[in-house]
Amino acid sequence: MKRHLIYILLGVFIVASCGTQNRVSKTKKRTKKTTRVVKTTPTEEPVVVVTTPPKVEVKIPKTSTKSTTELYIEKYSAVAKQEMERHGVPASITLAQGILESGSGNGKLTVKSNNHFGIKCHRGWKGQRVYHDDDEDQECFRKYANPIYSFSDHSLFLTGRSRYASLFQLPKDDYKAWAKGLKKAGYATDRKYPKKLISLIERYELYKYDAEVLGKKPEDAQKVTTHNDRYTVLKGDTLYGIARKHKISVPKLKSLNGLESNEIFVGQVLFVKPLPKDF
Repeated sequence: MKRHLIYILLGVFIVASCGTQNRVSKTKKRTKKTTRVVKTTPTEEPVVVVTTPPKVEVKIPKTSTKSTTELYIEKYSAVAKQEMERHGVPASITLAQGILESGSGNGKLTVKSNNHFGIKCHRGWKGQRVYHDDDEDQECFRKYANPIYSFSDHSLFLTGRSRYASLFQLPKDDYKAWAKGLKKAGYATDRKYPKKLISLIERYELYKYDAEVLGKKPEDAQKVTTHNDRYTVLKGDTLYGIARKHKISVPKLKSLNGLESNEIFVGQVLFVKPLPKDF
């Protein structure tokens, strides 16, 4: 029986030993570390590629070399010609007056009122108005929503007043006579007003716009000063006054123009210098 018990104990010991070995073996397998050798090629240093940015052409607007007056003429010449077609006021006169009265569109009165011709309110004006120092302090001037209305009102202002009626009997391309006639009719108080208008017309060749409206060829658009051998009669002129102004006797003046009496009329063109022999 002892022997039998010893065999049993020995068997239990053997079984227990096997179980322990299995657990150790399994544990070892779980904790066994493996290292993998991976062959890698050394990384290359990044190559920095320097590129030149594409050339971008920036178009800078050219600064206009034209004067403010030239730009003014470009802007309003079509309007002036249209007014000449509608109402008979020479485009050259309209433009010259606009330049002079508005400071080529930059005058204080013009900027705040779009009034290009310095036209005052006068009796009967129903539109907007502004006040500006002129001959007197804070005088009333007409205000327009658009400069175009100012040009139109300028034409209506001249055609609608009897004191300017004699102007419309003058040749449409005789800007000298129109300039003098405006002053004489009281449009401006400046005694040099006609001279200033004429100077502007001839400096910027504004007479060419009159020629365009009248259907003349460009080569026929010339200064009135090329015809300084003749004179256009204005309101209030007399034969004696014209003769004295041009340093010629009345009989000689009558002879040059085939006049039998001293009667003359507004718009009449008189020769004030002897004609060339081959005329």
